[in-house]
Amino acid sequence: MEEKKDIMTAARAFMRSRIILTAAELDLFSIIQDSPTTAEKIADRFGFNPRALERVLDCLVTFGLLQKNGGAYSLTHEGAPYSSKHSASELPMLLHMSRLWDSWSDLTEVVKNGPGSERKPPKQMDTDSRRAFIGTMHVTGMSLSEEIAGSLDLRGYRKLLDIGGGSGTYTIALLNHNPQLQAILFDLKEVIPMARERLSSEGLLDRVELIIGDFYSDDLPGGCDLALLSAIIHQNSRQQNLELFVKACRSLKAGGMLLIRDHIMDERRTYPLKGALFAINMLVNTQGGDTYTFHEVAQDLKEAGFTDVRLLRSGERMDCVVGAVKPK
Repeated sequence: MEEKKDIMTAARAFMRSRIILTAAELDLFSIIQDSPTTAEKIADRFGFNPRALERVLDCLVTFGLLQKNGGAYSLTHEGAPYSSKHSASELPMLLHMSRLWDSWSDLTEVVKNGPGSERKPPKQMDTDSRRAFIGTMHVTGMSLSEEIAGSLDLRGYRKLLDIGGGSGTYTIALLNHNPQLQAILFDLKEVIPMARERLSSEGLLDRVELIIGDFYSDDLPGGCDLALLSAIIHQNSRQQNLELFVKACRSLKAGGMLLIRDHIMDERRTYPLKGALFAINMLVNTQGGDTYTFHEVAQDLKEAGFTDVRLLRSGERMDCVVGAVKPK
């Protein structure tokens, strides 16, 4: 009976999620941050339905994200980070979850017809939204990146190639923990300015060369003895990963090492839980993305020309690290 209750609790979880996502889409946390205000005043200002808005706000109170006094709502400490005006706003992450809502709603059709069947296209980020999301990913990912960088012994390496390195979260962490390292960050034209700004603010721009490119269509820069694919392989099919591994092997110096950070599943593909859920996220949002077992990753790395493939770190938070060496 307890197990049945747990299942029903999980099945109803979408209700709480939908309320929070609607609040994010309407930017309610930002609206309320300035000063306590009533549902009626918010509805009048923005043209919302007063009764519907009040019911949503009341639920946010029950979640601990707002408090209500005399009909006026204000942010709690727990709700403050979801305002766009917060210094470390996590609103872009909620808006990203909102974009995923539509694609996850198509899961039944994907199971029936497979990925790539006729479905409504996902909502796309505009430039400002992409910038805000990448910034939020950096803030929320810094702690884990520092933890991972501190767990790896990279003293023998001199130059890192961060493939699809985004705003530089892992480049920064690896350089901080390895003062001997220089780096190349390789990413798309619209991403590189974000990386330049982030690296400059960290005082690391003099140790990093920024190169524009697309790892799907362009060759990778050479001259490095260490390369990183951080949270990349899950968005690809195995064939796409094999092609990328071949490029990485070709670009590395002999004896160089490729690091892969991602979910690495057990051979039954049921652990870790976050990896199993992320496989569904890739199923409904990409043509061929997935989470992979160590055997699958190792097989593709070896086919690409790497040897000495090892699981350097395991974990449940997309913090597994696989290492592979280009033969001398």
